[in-house]
Amino acid sequence: MIKEGILKGSDRKEENWVKVKPALREPFQKALDRFKTDVLEREDFDPTSLLQFGLFMSLGIINVLKLAEKELGTKGQEIVSKALIEAGYEVGRQMIDLDEIPKDISDIELMSFLATIINTQAWTSIEAPVIENEDQCSFDILWCPLQDIYSAFDCRVQRYFVQGIVNYFRDHVFKSDFQIEFKSTIPAGAKTCKFIISRKKPEEADKWESYSKTLERKALERAKK
Repeated sequence: MIKEGILKGSDRKEENWVKVKPALREPFQKALDRFKTDVLEREDFDPTSLLQFGLFMSLGIINVLKLAEKELGTKGQEIVSKALIEAGYEVGRQMIDLDEIPKDISDIELMSFLATIINTQAWTSIEAPVIENEDQCSFDILWCPLQDIYSAFDCRVQRYFVQGIVNYFRDHVFKSDFQIEFKSTIPAGAKTCKFIISRKKPEEADKWESYSKTLERKALERAKK
């Protein structure tokens, strides 16, 4: 059993977490409210069915992307990736109340706290977050619901959702910009999925977008075979 890390609803140890919590929102609030009132308390409800539903949808998404790449090439890849980025952008919008963000919170703290919401709500994962200094934070994913059905290469589909969320944050939340990169993934055989978030230097190329482009080229090469 994984006893470490943070699940949805858990509190962070940092003092400013309490200040930020009023600004944090639940994506898909209407659906959550209906679920809580009409389904959750039923004695015949098995919560593993939600995992099965999520895995079903996730398998469908990666299959759509692969088939689009195989049948339509670059254009198909662009269409699907754009749709996923737009979905991520909308979820980013639903995650935070811009009027409730504390004025005295640092960007790196807010970024780390929002990453926790992304990881524990949008991905229902178990997260171990750390704020290293004023320019960098990181997190380890100790368990991800997709780790048993996605290959390491399939995980690329999540990059588009993340890109959409990050795009919203860049447009509306942060004064500074950040680099996001992964160092290891569970489907590739690592113990955790490890991600580093660091303050972006002026004129520095975006590592997340650059690596996504690399994966896109590889995916199209695979599709041709």
